[in-house]
Amino acid sequence: MVVEKKLYTVDEFEDFLALPENDDRLFELIEGEIVEKLPTEEHGLIAGNFYAALRDFAKPRKLGRVVIEVRYRKQGDDYNARQPDVSFTRAERLLPVVKQGAVPQLPDLAIEVQSPDDSIKRMRAKADYLLANGVSMVCLAYTKKRLVEVRHANGDADILTIEDTLDGGDVLPGFKMAVTAIFDIWE
Repeated sequence: MVVEKKLYTVDEFEDFLALPENDDRLFELIEGEIVEKLPTEEHGLIAGNFYAALRDFAKPRKLGRVVIEVRYRKQGDDYNARQPDVSFTRAERLLPVVKQGAVPQLPDLAIEVQSPDDSIKRMRAKADYLLANGVSMVCLAYTKKRLVEVRHANGDADILTIEDTLDGGDVLPGFKMAVTAIFDIWE
């Protein structure tokens, strides 16, 4: 949902986020437009499944940081502050923990879970932006179809069904998660 048709810079976006009425809301800045994220419970459960599996794998091995709903900004890009549902940054690229504003670099892995208002085209456009700006791997979880599209910076892409297993590739070697576990929402 686009909040207002006007081009905002990252600084203006940060001012917008600081308004009291926006305290408990999620927004991204996409090509200068402020877009509100409207996740559902299903969305949260699927994102949580990704987060738990990634964190349980990465943390004990000290591989890097796994986070939920963190904003990232590429240096020099004044019109984007992107917020993947779940993301991972390798240990060797970690910056000190950001306590206010966007992380000033993009993660190594980004995960997007489809919300009811997300089209496949829109999700792929977000993945294209992330991959073009330094993210190595993007996973797009399509809730309606129970598929995961894995896209890589080199242009390769795979579609995984509930019978397949997601692996961490070069980003998280050794990580594996059954696609069926991604969509396990305890119904």
